[in-house]
Amino acid sequence: MKTDRSNTEKQFDAHASRRGFLKNASIATLGMILGAEIVFGNKLPKGLLPIAITGDQNPVIPGKHSELITLNDRPLNVETPAHLLDPDITPTDVFFIRNNGLPPEITDASSWMLEIAGESVIKKTSLSLRELKSKFKHYSYQLTLECAGNGRNEFDPPAKGNQWKVGAVGCPLWTGVRLKDVLNHVGIKGDAVYIGYYGKDTHLSGDPGMSPISRGVPISKAMEDESLIAWAINGEDLPAMHGYPLRLVFGGWPASTCGKWLSKIVVRNVVHDGAKMGDYSYRVPKRPVAPGEMVAYDDMKIIESMPVKSLVTNPKTGAMIKKGTILNIRGKAWAGDNSVKRIQVSIDFGSTWQNCNLKDPVNRLAWQPWSTRIEFPKKGYYEVWAKATDDEGRSQPMVVPGWNPKGYLNNACHRIAVKVI
Repeated sequence: MKTDRSNTEKQFDAHASRRGFLKNASIATLGMILGAEIVFGNKLPKGLLPIAITGDQNPVIPGKHSELITLNDRPLNVETPAHLLDPDITPTDVFFIRNNGLPPEITDASSWMLEIAGESVIKKTSLSLRELKSKFKHYSYQLTLECAGNGRNEFDPPAKGNQWKVGAVGCPLWTGVRLKDVLNHVGIKGDAVYIGYYGKDTHLSGDPGMSPISRGVPISKAMEDESLIAWAINGEDLPAMHGYPLRLVFGGWPASTCGKWLSKIVVRNVVHDGAKMGDYSYRVPKRPVAPGEMVAYDDMKIIESMPVKSLVTNPKTGAMIKKGTILNIRGKAWAGDNSVKRIQVSIDFGSTWQNCNLKDPVNRLAWQPWSTRIEFPKKGYYEVWAKATDDEGRSQPMVVPGWNPKGYLNNACHRIAVKVI
């Protein structure tokens, strides 16, 4: 019996077809499409398309900025155009949405309970939302959350899944209690190695016995100061789509570890085995593999700290400026558990680079604002590329990094289009 194909599958096929057509076009043809000479076009890496010729779809999501891009509606997955991430603290209405199941309908959180259990808990405990707020000290941190699949749409051959571009990331201000304070309160055994979470969202099948997602982190990550059980974002209660009334927040790690609609935490003496912890979910090859290669499960590893990455957030891609104008460029950079030590930009497709001004993070695991000024040599089409380097010397690749089956961890240089007239 034939079934309707999902929006994600249709999007995947359309994306692959369009990419195949454009990849075979000449620089001159691409310049005609853009309506301007592609300055430094001979330096454009083979197989890479000018960023200005890609398109977005922008259905309006209630409670969200009108320019956000919907990738899927069941479950809802919505990304943010890079220019909307220009504020140092990401506004709630532009923060991306990544769901795996269907959110619960919650109108009153006064009876909400959080259970702490598992093999490595000394005393199984349940705490109400009110008890969490009254028994433990409150903390607020700016923490960078990024979907592990952010940038998936650039992989070739394409990887199936939501075709995120660059906007599945943000750095809002989160408020809650430290997870380690709660775990120490209930007591954890010396054999604890992992924590897992369970939320109140429903599996897409509607089966109440199935969890849409139940992931977690090693106990060492759980016990960091910045690891929060949060109830607020940017000083307000969590919106429904972002986990109201309670969620986990682990800055610098895949956002899939940050369980929403949080109702249970389990402390495990083994690596957590909840939904999307096994199979190939949120795993990458332990070694480089050829594009399209099948990889054995035993050769895969769980994604932990996210790689170094950056965005140009001002100006918006497609900017048009007059010749002789000095352009002010701004952006954000982050590096998982690490910090960023250098940010550079290029206007000649990576042939030369200039250093930018880089600010320190406001706290550990927050992204870092950067800025610079650029003058262009003549009229035509340009791309501004941004490249960050972390405190261990690891830099973003100029083009898409090593392929993996699920299209994770693309930290290639972000680029925007600029036309000088």
